[in-house]
Amino acid sequence: MRFSSTPRGARLARRLAGERLDAWGIPYGCDAHDALLLTVAELSSNAVRHGHVSGRDFRLRLFAEGTAIRIEVTDTRGERLPTPADPASPDQEVGRGLLLVAALTDRWAWYPSPDGPGKTVWAVMEVQIP
Repeated sequence: MRFSSTPRGARLARRLAGERLDAWGIPYGCDAHDALLLTVAELSSNAVRHGHVSGRDFRLRLFAEGTAIRIEVTDTRGERLPTPADPASPDQEVGRGLLLVAALTDRWAWYPSPDGPGKTVWAVMEVQIP
C-alpha cells in the first residue's frame, strides 16, 4: 500500500495494518496485534519524519510467513539510514523508536531500495494466534 509521506498517511497506514492483522486472525487487543501495530506506527512515522522527499509517498507491505509477520516500510530517501539510539544516552533525539522496534520484534534491519532511490526498513515478529 502507498501512503502520502505525511502524519495523516502514517496514521492511515497504521489503521489499515490493524484491519489486515485482524483479518489474518490476529485480533485487536491481543499482545501480538498491539506490538505489530506499534511497529507499523514507528516505521511509518520514521518514513515520514526521516525519509520524506517532497511529492513522494512511502510504501507499507505486510506479509504472513507461516507463524511470522513481516512489516516493510519503504521511503525514497536513501542517504538517511536507520540507526537505533544509544541506550546509555537517554537525551538522544533520534533512534529511540528503533529501540522500541528492536524490543518488540524478533529481528529488524534495512536494505537499499532495489527499484529506485530510498531504503526499506523491515521487522519480523513470530506470533502466537490466540
